[in-house]
Amino acid sequence: MTVCNRRMALAALGLLVCSTVQAQDWPSKPVTIVVPWPPGGPSDTVARPMSKGLTDALGKPFVVDNRGGAGGNIGSAAVAKATPDGSMLLITSSAPIVINQHVYKKMPFEAQKDLAPVTNLLRVPLVLAVHPSVPASNLKELVAHIQSAAGKFQYASSGNGTPQHMTGELFKMTAKLDMTHVPYKGSATAINDVLAGHAPMMFDSTVAILPHIKAGKLKAIAVTGAKRSSQLPDVPTFAEAGMPGVESYAWYGMFAPAKTPKDVIAKINAEALKVMKGAEYQHVLKETGSEFVGDTPENFAAFVKAESEKWGKVAKATGATVD
Repeated sequence: MTVCNRRMALAALGLLVCSTVQAQDWPSKPVTIVVPWPPGGPSDTVARPMSKGLTDALGKPFVVDNRGGAGGNIGSAAVAKATPDGSMLLITSSAPIVINQHVYKKMPFEAQKDLAPVTNLLRVPLVLAVHPSVPASNLKELVAHIQSAAGKFQYASSGNGTPQHMTGELFKMTAKLDMTHVPYKGSATAINDVLAGHAPMMFDSTVAILPHIKAGKLKAIAVTGAKRSSQLPDVPTFAEAGMPGVESYAWYGMFAPAKTPKDVIAKINAEALKVMKGAEYQHVLKETGSEFVGDTPENFAAFVKAESEKWGKVAKATGATVD
């Protein structure tokens, strides 16, 4: 072996040892879990029990840091630019990862280049719900009613670029409908206006809209999952209702800076999956109607890529934009 080759081999060995030590020692200091949304939202529902579970299991503080703004871009960018040592992680909904790049003219980071997927944490279908005054009890009747409105029908969402908005656009594109999107600042305000009859229809996650459906204040027309929701067993999927292709989820995942060593990512993943199998997190899954969706970083990365491609096509076809 030449001197040059020996030096290269020693350098490679040094990198391997360094990476192994990092994985064995993680976490060597407190870990910040950034949630790029205001406190109290669905991402918090996921992040709080996860941070508690990791703190209890690993003996180091895992602190949730809410950094809302710009559709999740501000907090997500902070993690994308953080030191890749596992000391700062991201728990977020899908928008800043797979939607924003297609609807914002400028982005402060590139999700698939700057962030490393760790695991999916929660996934629930959306529900297409209408005000009781809408003369439709199934998807076929609703489509006919929207068509009869000749472009004057509106649908509400929790904001531009959200999964709720983009699912509305996917429905609009698939059924070839002419309807107007009315964005709100959050799910709660959108739901309130639909409850009041100011907007006739919206898509939202089962987490947010289920109580109003159970109370009879809204009519559920169809769910966007591949199969029926356990919380709404009598409500058909879009495919069952005759419209395959409208499948979407409100999902939440954990990410790390892209250059975080793979063995550190693997350890974070393993510890997160342990928390997800615990009683407290299982309660969250049951309450939200989510199945266990913990996965390998590789499988989650493939899922994220497919989601980005799907929403990119929808944004291009419908002209959906935030700016």
